[in-house]
Amino acid sequence: MSFVMPVLLLFLIVCAVFVAFTQNPLSAIIIYMAFSLIMSIIWALMQSPDLAITEAAVGAGVTSILMFVALKKIHAIDVKETGEGKEDKDNE
Repeated sequence: MSFVMPVLLLFLIVCAVFVAFTQNPLSAIIIYMAFSLIMSIIWALMQSPDLAITEAAVGAGVTSILMFVALKKIHAIDVKETGEGKEDKDNE
């Protein structure tokens, strides 16, 4: 267990640096989710399960979903056309 904590802290630092320097907002959200999950594992290893559950639920769950919805609303995420919609356009 003594070697796990430094490895997780290193991953935490790597995630923080990659979020700061990534250009794609979708990639930044996914890396942020990884950051929150690593942080929740660290809280669990520090024997603080209430903080671990909160970090996993709020940090990786709710916040990331809200960011995905915000990116979709501002059209930063391209929504692919389904096959049905494409066929309807071809028939017109």
